[in-house]
Amino acid sequence: MASAWRSPQALQLTLALVKPDAVAHPLILEAVHQQILSSQLLIVRRRELVWRREDCRRFYQEHEGRFFYQRLVEFMASGPIRAYILAHPDAIQRWRTLMGPTRVFRARHVAPDSIRGSLGLTDTRNTTHGSDSVASASREIAAFFPDFSEQRWYEEEEPRWRWGPVRYSPEGGVHCAAGTGGPARPDPGPAV
Repeated sequence: MASAWRSPQALQLTLALVKPDAVAHPLILEAVHQQILSSQLLIVRRRELVWRREDCRRFYQEHEGRFFYQRLVEFMASGPIRAYILAHPDAIQRWRTLMGPTRVFRARHVAPDSIRGSLGLTDTRNTTHGSDSVASASREIAAFFPDFSEQRWYEEEEPRWRWGPVRYSPEGGVHCAAGTGGPARPDPGPAV
């Protein structure tokens, strides 16, 4: 499937996570994936992994001491997750809007068609996570995709992704820019 993606604006990257509650249900996982595709977000990289508790604690350390911290760590280490690097001129805000509010009750009332509004179960089991700023996106992408060089991507690949054509590979579940050597495969990566 080809796409004539062309944008004069530089592409922004963001991290998107599909949490264990959604990954455990293939139909929900596929519904989230399809919403990403329908929203014109480009999938730069994708991987499945199981997170260790230590990694969860480090990732969520800013919440340490809050009432939900331990519950969140245990939940995120409870099963497989899917991580994406997404690109769009406004990737962070686009993904956050697609997810909907963090609190599922609020999401159901103010954004019922959002991922969390339609698929979230509780504030912890709210289906997805997304970076909230450019700085957190860089930090979070590095945590989940340690072999991905954001600087190299912006220098070498971003112009091709921005000006297209870009195509989606159903087999790999990612997009590929022209001249990058074919569709990228999801990175199975080591379990972290």
